[in-house]
Amino acid sequence: MDSKIVIAKRVAELLHDGDVVNLGIGLPTMVANYIPEGMDVTFQSENGFLGLGPAPEKGNEDWELVNAGGMPSSIQPGGMYFDSATSFGIIRGGHVDATVLGAMEVDEKGSLANWKIPGKMVPGMGGAMDLVVGANVVIVAMVHTQKGAPKILKQCTLPLTAKEQVNLIVTEMAVIRVTQNGLVLEELGPEATVEEVQAATEAELIISPNLKRFGLE
Repeated sequence: MDSKIVIAKRVAELLHDGDVVNLGIGLPTMVANYIPEGMDVTFQSENGFLGLGPAPEKGNEDWELVNAGGMPSSIQPGGMYFDSATSFGIIRGGHVDATVLGAMEVDEKGSLANWKIPGKMVPGMGGAMDLVVGANVVIVAMVHTQKGAPKILKQCTLPLTAKEQVNLIVTEMAVIRVTQNGLVLEELGPEATVEEVQAATEAELIISPNLKRFGLE
């Protein structure tokens, strides 16, 4: 199975009925496709939406209704849209239960770098800095390595989005929880071993005594 689908499915299972959830650009947007049947999750977008729905079918796009990544979206019955001041009031006020973001680097203390590579042009921080300090739970959803190089480090080397704010890291290889004692390996991906996960991770992992496997369905 595609690694990104494995990640998106596992993240979707971590959400709770009634949650307000913000999904970042890229892989995190796939999470909406795998919400368990019967679970009611309200998606928030920092450009001013509550109740975002799935991407419309090709040909039915409304380019005045787009998510934070500029891609066409839909809105669910009961959904609403509003200005950016209201949207960031929701985020900064602690009303977002969980945010799911991609990352270029995460370190063993839960610091996150996901917005800038020095020397490369970027459009800006976007809402990421507000989301990672405003949301109650911060989940990083990303592939485990970049061209074979670890992305889970002892210390981030790129400019930080936020310091020590990440709660969970979900990759195709593992579910890792950030704790005061370090990174705890709680789950293995469908094909990974403990040895493979540690070899692909610069930071030292603590193996949970309740280690289990996900993604076998």
